[in-house]
Amino acid sequence: MRTSENTKVRLDRWLCAARFFKTRQMAAAAIKRGNIRVNGQRAKAAKLLIIGDQLSIRKNQLDYEVQVLTLAEKRAGAKIAATYYQESTASVAAREVRSLQLASNKETLIDGKPSKKDRRTRQAIKRDSGF
Repeated sequence: MRTSENTKVRLDRWLCAARFFKTRQMAAAAIKRGNIRVNGQRAKAAKLLIIGDQLSIRKNQLDYEVQVLTLAEKRAGAKIAATYYQESTASVAAREVRSLQLASNKETLIDGKPSKKDRRTRQAIKRDSGF
């Protein structure tokens, strides 16, 4: 039995259509890793979404908390895809703070080949931390 396209859509298809992932396979892989939660619970790629579902998406060390507003299976432009969901204000603020933290960590990294002193420092840190 096939449901109407307007009432339910597969999770992996919706994530691709909403442009969280470039391909459906990438979306399915993220779901399988447990980076996507629907209404607070882990889900499978074939989970059928309905309007109003709450999604928790972890992508590139950033967390998104979104509510499904529109169901779509086909990938659309970025402006149209942004209307498919609404992100909570707390999620936007937390993501901005996290992206600033990641940017500051990136600035402290060494560009190019590390010197002999840098390599020895890294080895000492690894030795002390037990890695």
